[in-house]
Amino acid sequence: MTTRTPWRPTALLAGLVLLTAACGGTTKSDVAQQSSASATAAASSASADPNAPVKQGLKIAFLPKQVNNPYFTIADGGGAEAAKEFGGEAKEVGPSEASASSQVSYINTLIQQKQDAIVISANDPNAVVPALTRARAAGIKVVSYDSDTAPAGRHVFVNQAGAEDLGRTEVQLLAEQIGHKGKIAVLSATPNATNQNTWIDFMKDELKKPEYKNMELVKVAYGNDEDQKSFTETQGLLRSYPDLAGIISPTTVGIAAAARYLSDSPYKGKVKLTGLGTPNQLKKFVKDGTIEAFELWNPADLGYLASYAAAALASGQITGAEGEKFKAGKLGEYTIGAKGEVLLGKPTVFNKENIDKFDF
Repeated sequence: MTTRTPWRPTALLAGLVLLTAACGGTTKSDVAQQSSASATAAASSASADPNAPVKQGLKIAFLPKQVNNPYFTIADGGGAEAAKEFGGEAKEVGPSEASASSQVSYINTLIQQKQDAIVISANDPNAVVPALTRARAAGIKVVSYDSDTAPAGRHVFVNQAGAEDLGRTEVQLLAEQIGHKGKIAVLSATPNATNQNTWIDFMKDELKKPEYKNMELVKVAYGNDEDQKSFTETQGLLRSYPDLAGIISPTTVGIAAAARYLSDSPYKGKVKLTGLGTPNQLKKFVKDGTIEAFELWNPADLGYLASYAAAALASGQITGAEGEKFKAGKLGEYTIGAKGEVLLGKPTVFNKENIDKFDF
């Protein structure tokens, strides 16, 4: 089991106002459908005191899809920064591989440790629900971030933005680069990743519009959020479809691996690549012409907001019911929407003109 002790965080991107993007709705399944009503009822039956003070010494555990992933290192670091601000303690634990059931044992351990809150990015929306249900029964508050669980697994979902917005903008970005024509592919994370699958569904729907009649999605490949596998999958896509016009990779690991492959191949500049990545990770590929433009929200702000949501839940300020409000430090006040969802904001598009303005 890989475990990280509490951070000693530096101020992550304190002055950045990064607009945000989307992780959208849960995968529909019997587990999700049967449990959503009971989760909503539980939230509505509890009472919230918006004026309650934040409890001191809260123990908050971040459980990302996988540790040592640059995206989650930044996001969870933002969560640790927030915890320090409100007098709590944050730690990061998690698997080194992003498989469907890999997070369950960590949840069980966190229950034994009597954490006040668990903040989780789910590798699978349903596989973690039984363990998270036990955590909730033990009085632990659960916040999902980045990738949602089925509703019964959590109290609140902190989302980058609307899933529909992100899925559609990814297609729009690539379409502009390839002149709205040609074969395209998607390089995703894991087959069961809630956010990835929701975004891809909206990508497919966007492609049904008349303006994309000359674009064809030929393949959705999965790199499992592993660098080498994502690199190999990119290579495989180009071997199978040598006339591929572009690739969308809505995962920071995938887009970096794909860029690395393209940058040293004859396809550099010919096969367009876009998706979700961090500026520092992709800056050299933007400057050498491998990537024209990509987008992302501020992952540090996502973790920061999730941490404050966890503190508000653990302090009784909110229950997760629609319409409740809570304050999130430097980010200001947020309102809980339908199904316990909290939206961070809109995405920023990065290109040669602005990428040097960002440092994360």
